[in-house]
Amino acid sequence: MTFDLINKDSADAYKILSSLVTPRPIAWVTTLNAEGVVNAAPFSFFNVFGSNPPLVAFAPGDRAAGVPKDTARNIRENGEFIIHLVDQAVAAAMNATAASLPYGQSELDTLGLSLVAGESVSVPWIREAPAALECRQHSTIEIGSNRVVLGIVQRVHVREGMIDTNTKRIDVDAYQPIGRMASPSWYCQTDRLFEMERPK
Repeated sequence: MTFDLINKDSADAYKILSSLVTPRPIAWVTTLNAEGVVNAAPFSFFNVFGSNPPLVAFAPGDRAAGVPKDTARNIRENGEFIIHLVDQAVAAAMNATAASLPYGQSELDTLGLSLVAGESVSVPWIREAPAALECRQHSTIEIGSNRVVLGIVQRVHVREGMIDTNTKRIDVDAYQPIGRMASPSWYCQTDRLFEMERPK
């Protein structure tokens, strides 16, 4: 089967790509608006793209044509955000923050999560998440209706016991993130891993 994503099948591009390119890590992003309200929302078009400088990118779509989601709007206004990684312990809370609320209403108000002040940014991070990456916006690229936010990671907060302080390697038994699978509502767990040595 072949699909023409530029022309005939363009309306189905999201369904096809988001179901094929899996699993995708989830960026659970907190931002702050001018009134000091914390916004939280998940995005699965996300990854890390380099280490020097430490570079991440995620793509918050529009609410409607040309109308940015709250996350993109807040980043445009103050240039700061925090990306949280997601495991099973916070999966339900992450999913709850995907709800569309009026601008200025926080998704976190009823979830009972703990917010901690950021060290390098004004945005707070969610203590219950396994990891939080404090970021400053490098740039935002708009291509068609896509908006890609590039951020430079300033600080990383990691749950106690999840990383070896000497080797700086993650304990795979202590960190089992969930991933985004086929749309609209499929996810995966990473508790069945296997190892392959890289050829020399």
